Amino acid sequence: MTVNIIYPNHEISRIITAAVINMRFRQDLLTNPLNAIEEGYGDETFELNQAQSDRLAKITASTLEEFSFKIIFA
Repeated sequence: MTVNIIYPNHEISRIITAAVINMRFRQDLLTNPLNAIEEGYGDETFELNQAQSDRLAKITASTLEEFSFKIIFA
């Protein structure tokens, strides 16, 4: 198991924090990560570089814990 190059990152941490506090954002993140990030959360917007966006787009998870694990570990 190797640590993923997109984490740690301030924007990734903000995304996970938003998912923890808001069930709707969390569900959106789990079903369509890029759309959830593009839509943002409340007044918050998220800016990721291309490598981060590409990696998040490939993540499939049914829980936030699983999603977070896949962000950290490749």
